[in-house]
This record gives sequence, C-alpha cells and structure tokens, in this order.
Amino acid sequence: MLAQVDLADGAAPGYADRTADDESVAREYRIGELAREAGITVRTLRYYQERKLLPPPQREGRIGWYSQAHLDRLRVIGQLLDRGHTLGGIGELLSAWEQGYGLADLLGFERAMTAPWSDEVPVPVTVADISALLEGQLTPEVLEEAILLGYIEVDGDRVIHVSRRLLDLAAVMVREGIPLPAILSTGRELQAGLDKIASLFVDLVITHALDRRGGAPPPHEVTRLTEMIERLRPIARTALDAEFSRAMDRRARVTYGEFIRLLAARDRRSGGPQSTASKAAREPGSSGGEVTAE
Repeated sequence: MLAQVDLADGAAPGYADRTADDESVAREYRIGELAREAGITVRTLRYYQERKLLPPPQREGRIGWYSQAHLDRLRVIGQLLDRGHTLGGIGELLSAWEQGYGLADLLGFERAMTAPWSDEVPVPVTVADISALLEGQLTPEVLEEAILLGYIEVDGDRVIHVSRRLLDLAAVMVREGIPLPAILSTGRELQAGLDKIASLFVDLVITHALDRRGGAPPPHEVTRLTEMIERLRPIARTALDAEFSRAMDRRARVTYGEFIRLLAARDRRSGGPQSTASKAAREPGSSGGEVTAE
C-alpha cells in the first residue's frame, strides 16, 4: 500500500494533463474502464468528481478520456479511505499534494500528530461483568453517563471498548466507599481540565515550534516537523506527570492543614481532653494550677 502511495506521490501536480513515454502511463480510459481498473463503480467515480477529488477528463466531443494519472489518483483515494480518512480530509490532502507537498510526508506528519497516546488493548467484557466489578452500582442511568463520557462503548449487552486501567481504578474507589456516580462526576471534571491542558500544550507547540504565525511551512519542512513532534510527545507526558505531582503535593498539604484545623475545632466544641485540661489548669487548687517559682 505504501509503495503505491509513494509512487503516486512522485506524480506531477497536473494530473489530467500529464503525459509520459511509458505505454502504461500514456494509456487512456473511458469512464467505465477507469472505474473497473480502480475497483469502484461509475457512480462512485462521478461522486468523486462532484467532490472535486478527481480532475475532469480530456474531452473529444461527447467522450471523456481519462489518463493513468486519474487512475493513480483514484488508487490513492482508495488507500486513504482504507486508512480511515474522510472524503473531506482526502480532498485537503490532495490539495496539499498538488501544491508540492509530498503525500508520504503528509501522512507521516499525520501519524506523528494523531498516533494514540495509550497502548491499551480493549478487553472483552460484558455489561454484567462491569456491573459485578462495580458492586452493582452500574445502573442504566450511570451506564448512559459512562457511555457519554467515552469510558464505555457498548453494542447491546456486549462492551466493545473499555479502559481496563480506568475500570480497575473505579472498582478500587467503589470498594473504598466512593459512589460510582460521584466517580463519574469527577471524571467529567477531570476530562474538561485535561482537555484544557492538552490544548495549552498543543497551542504552545503550534505557535512557537511549528510557527503557525508565519503561515504554512514549505514542503521540505514537513519531515523536520514530523521528527520534532515525535520528540515532543514524551516531553508532554513528562511535563504532565511532573506538574500533576506538584499540584498533588500542594493540594495534599492544604487538605491536611484543613483537616487538622477541623479536628482541633471539633475537640474544642465537644469539650474534649484538651479543652478539659485547659479548664482545669485555670481552676484554683487544681493539680493543674499555677506553678510558683521555687
């Protein structure tokens, strides 16, 4: 597949007008022949033309003739569809290709930018399995909330995606007495906060490292940018871990101080041992009375 993309990547921008000495390149196709060679229907081919993904053919009267360049382009479109690209995204990639950007370079940059940050493999479980693990707290309402937050994807009673790490964490917190709805509520807030953090880091890179302010980079810079993004990915993880650790240190110290003050206030209100001792120390004739100097 990549070989075909790389081959097409070497094509000149003028697809419909391209000529070559090679017999296979010089071959021309009518619309039905081109569709068969590309493995698509004529209707699909016309739809690509309507979406401006395929240049118009050369006309001889009422007959349209398509070149090998058209076939190369259709094969690239098919490969990009197989990779999960939308037609809109393909159109943008092809437009960049026509402006001199290497298609393989663009796809490499895409992989660097959009590669998953988690290496978790979905685990085969059922809704009943998850409910049992969460001590029966997975009510229909809670399940719907978990689906909306993207923690679970279901098909009927079968779970088709769940993060095992987050599921295990939720199970531990449930066993510690934290209600599952409260865990999901915190998860919602956590997602919002992390989305903001991710945006801050990405904006930092785009503004300064990619220098979006100067417009689109020249074609020869795409490979350098791809390598830079790959170097920055682990740095982002390290920065988040370090800053989260610092934030937890700060929050833990504040919470500990609040907790101790709460205990002290409770002791004073309840007339506990410390309060009793203080009162006794102030009463004349008590063992805790004033101490006179010898």
